[in-house]
Amino acid sequence: MAQDFKRYFEKEIGTSVRDIPDGADFNTNDTIIGISVANIVGSTINVDVYMKNSTNDYYLVKTAPIPSGGALQLLDGGAKMNVQSGDRMYIVSDTAASADVWVSTVDAISA
Repeated sequence: MAQDFKRYFEKEIGTSVRDIPDGADFNTNDTIIGISVANIVGSTINVDVYMKNSTNDYYLVKTAPIPSGGALQLLDGGAKMNVQSGDRMYIVSDTAASADVWVSTVDAISA
């Protein structure tokens, strides 16, 4: 059975929280295989990346510094993260329009 790879991305994330998938929850049992958050401004930024399930927040990183021109790779080294229908990822920076994010998933993993 072929796998359905998906990607989600957001540009110029700043001090307002942005979500992935944009405006919706993950709608199936998915596996996140990579998250990259890039600093696109000329100074160090601090970012939060967290998941929300129902009303609870679960931080993947909190106030993680990313130097100018650098990137933060989450789930590096082969680690993966399962998400279920109703989960949603959030990203926020301490600096306006300062981060680009790319999330790679395998969609609809068999339960």
